[in-house]
Formats: sequence, structure tokens, C-alpha cells
Amino acid sequence: MALLTLKLPFIIKLFLFLATIKGVVGYCYTSIFGFGDSLADTGNLCLNHSCLSPPYGETYFHHPTGRCSNGRLIIDFTAESLGLPLVQPYLGIKNGSGISIQEGINFAVAGATALDASFFVERGIDVSTDISLGVQLDWFKEILPSLCNTSSKCNEIFGSSLFLMGEIGGNDYNYPFFLHRSIEEIQTFVPLVIKAIASAINELIELGAVTLMVPGNLPIGCSAAYLTSYETADTDQYDPETGCLNWLNKFSEYHNDQLQKELSRIQALHPHTNIIYADFYNSSMRFYRNPSQYGFTGGALTACCGGGGPYNCNTSAECGDPSASACDDPSKYVSWDGVHLTEAAYRWITTGLLDGPYTIPQISISCVSQDA
Repeated sequence: MALLTLKLPFIIKLFLFLATIKGVVGYCYTSIFGFGDSLADTGNLCLNHSCLSPPYGETYFHHPTGRCSNGRLIIDFTAESLGLPLVQPYLGIKNGSGISIQEGINFAVAGATALDASFFVERGIDVSTDISLGVQLDWFKEILPSLCNTSSKCNEIFGSSLFLMGEIGGNDYNYPFFLHRSIEEIQTFVPLVIKAIASAINELIELGAVTLMVPGNLPIGCSAAYLTSYETADTDQYDPETGCLNWLNKFSEYHNDQLQKELSRIQALHPHTNIIYADFYNSSMRFYRNPSQYGFTGGALTACCGGGGPYNCNTSAECGDPSASACDDPSKYVSWDGVHLTEAAYRWITTGLLDGPYTIPQISISCVSQDA
């Protein structure tokens, strides 16, 4: 344990030093390109889904926007902090919304996986969409002629862009976990998921991406949906401090550990790039450990919007269904609908990323306009 204590500060300092010499610190971003799933989807979801029904979007937008929350997401808060407009969904632009794409596009889709849908079909696992990370990458390539018609122009635009890679990969585990597939089977998916994420990162780098922020997985053992699905009388399975399921959080940590190792490998291969790991896990664990300190007096584990049960999460009455109801003040809750978080929780996670210390290397937003 003492060895780890000595090594961690050194690693962090090394990352920060490398970030400084490569120009991340004080670097200005002129656009954001987003990929991922429902944690990042700002309106690409075109299926008949509950996220398109009230009370989704009630807090900030005052109507459903396709975001699976009561308000803004991490990508929204990131854009605001960088002085950029909210990142518009690709499908809205493709369908002729007239929105400029010069300040970025969001390709994230709720339900998306890192692995292709065929991977799950072959294993008898139903997925809600066939729009994987690979499909999103194809969408990005489709808009390239509209963004830049020469490699030098592309390098100019992408050199000052922030590429947000998710979160992606969570659904690759959610689908089989909610079918109660064995953890032994699901663990075999991890290297494949990491490989898919790495492949997309490498391809974006080849296309000119310089700065990529790659999130890890959230602590799924604290999710109301998982706590409901895997509820047990065995108290030893729960963390006495948080009430989260230990074994599920350990799985998230395993994924995150493998992802960080792969990002380090990619960074070594592409020293001109800035590969930033976004530690969603620890940025959110702060308020699971001490919810009242962050204003979550309604609780960290109980969903604001749902249809009852110990964690107000019920698959027969999901948020958005007529039989479900929402709490009066979502800002007092971490969980919005059992799977997704509230705007307040996403705000705290983003603050932890942009103000520190939950990105490695630390991303700087010192170039933000005072008017932003």
C-alpha cells in the first residue's frame, strides 16, 4: 500500500507536466465533437423512448429535448464552461435544422454501445439501438466535407477542438447485467469494449483530432436500477458507508483501470495528442459518500422520478410513464430515473472534471471568455 501511495502523486505530476509542455494548460477550444450514449445524447434519440416524454427536461429546458435527465448533461456544462453553445445533435443538423456545425456536433445516442449490435445479437442479448460507436464514427466522417475540404483545414479545426468520447461502453454491460448474465461472461466483454473505444480514438487521431477526453464508467453499484435489480438480504454485499453494491462498483473500477492502461498506451504512440481520462467514477463517488454536503438531501440512491419500490425504480412504471411520478425538487437527488442522473449531479461531476482533480492530465479552461 505504501508503494502505491508513493507512485500515485508522481504519476499525476508527470501527466500534468506532459500536459503543460503539450499546451493543454491554457488551451482554447473552439468546438466540441461528442460521441457516446444516453449520458451524452442531446437529442439524437429518434426512437419511441421515455426520455422524449415529460417530466424529462423539466428543470432547464422546460420540455423534453431527448436528454435522459431533468436538465443539462455533462457535455452541456462542459460547453458552457468553455464559452461555447450547447452541442447540437447530429440528426437534427442532418434533418435540416439550419444549425451551424463549426462549433461542434454531438453524435451520442441513448442506448448506444461501444461494440456493434451484432455482437449482442449473436449472444441473445437485446439492445435498444444498432447505433454503436462505429456508426457514430461513420456519421462523423459523413460531415467532414461540410467541415473541411482539405487536410490542412481539418487539422486547423480539429486542432482546436475538444473530442468528448462518451461516456461509452456502459450499455455494453448494462444490457447483459439487467438480463442477469453471469459476471464471468460480462467480464470477457471488457477487453473487447476497450479495444472498440481505442479503435475509435485512433481513427479520430488519424483524421486530425488532437485533444480527446475519454470518460470512465460511473459506479454502477450506486445506481438505483442496479440496486433494485440486484437487491439482496445479504448486507455484506453493500458498502456500509454508501449503501452501494460493492461487487458492481468493483466491476466499474475494473473497466476504468483497463481503459486507463489503454489510454496510456495510445498516448505513448501519439505524443502530439492530449489524451485526457475523465474520472466519472470518483467525481461522483464524492456525493455518494456524503450526499448532504453537495445538497442531495433527498438521498443519493433513491430515484427522483419513478414508480415506487425501495429505490423508487420500477421497470413496470418507469419515469415518463403515466403511472410514474417525479419528486418536487430534483436538485436534492443524485438519481433522476434510476439509470441516469439529475442535472445537479451532472453539474457536480463536470465541476470535478474541469476544476479538478478528476481529469488526468488536468484539463484547463483558463481561456474561457469572461462573458461566458
